[in-house]
Formats: sequence, structure tokens, C-alpha cells
Amino acid sequence: MGRKFLVIVDDSPEFEAALRYAARRARSTGGHVALLRVIPKSAFEHWAGVREEIERELRDEAQRLLQRYADMAKERSGSVPVLLVEEGETRAAIRKALEAEPEIKILVLAAAVGGRGPGPLVSSIAREGFGGAARRLPVTVVPGDLTDDEIEDLA
Repeated sequence: MGRKFLVIVDDSPEFEAALRYAARRARSTGGHVALLRVIPKSAFEHWAGVREEIERELRDEAQRLLQRYADMAKERSGSVPVLLVEEGETRAAIRKALEAEPEIKILVLAAAVGGRGPGPLVSSIAREGFGGAARRLPVTVVPGDLTDDEIEDLA
């Protein structure tokens, strides 16, 4: 299996630009896409049954969301993507994904549009990196408002 392009599946409006770009790059380089959905750590420490139910529901929802985007990634990249779900803080989840999938070679993020700055994840990684990751990972930041034609031209 070739190198993997990691995309964080979040609720930002620019996320799909990162996915489209990563899928197109994967197709043009013989690589694959890895999709990571990060779910928040449960706040129900005292009620184990409630916590377990909430965690199960969040994981199920994450899997459904990943599957929806997996279909898009497969269509655009020509290969079945890797689906990852991690719990906790995003940068820590990226570290876990890197440990689990050594073929991940590039993180693809999309910058926020409309003058809001690059976005919280891009800013955090630019400022602090991955904090203790076992290996370095190049980050590709694409404009969040790229059209399909622009992505085709760039990727």
C-alpha cells in the first residue's frame, strides 16, 4: 500500500476542500486517504452505564459520518480509504493515528475562509506541532474555498 494522506473529518465548512485535495493527490500518486474523526472524551465519569452508552452512540455516529465521506474519497481517489476514530484532543488523536498507521506521510488541512484566520487546528499545529509525536509529519494546508477545477490543477 502506498503513502497515506491523513484528513481530519470535522464540522468545519472547509473540511471538504481538504478531503477533495487529499483524494486527488492520492489518485495522482498511487496513494490512499486516511480519514480521522475525533470524538470528545466523555464527561460522565461517575455514571459508567451512561458514559458507555454515550461513547457507543458517539462512535456509531462517527462511523456513519466516516462512511459517508469514505464513499466520496473512494470515488475521487480510486481506492478505499482507511477509517479511524479516536477519542480525546485532536493533536493527541493525530499522534495515535500516526502510531497506528505508519504509512501516513502527509496531513492535509484546509484553511478557514472569509478572513477568520487559518482556523483553530491549523493555528494549533503551526504553533505547537503534534506534541511528542514519534515522527515528523509534513502538513499541507490548502485554501478552504478551492473549487474542483482548482484542485484538479494543483493536485
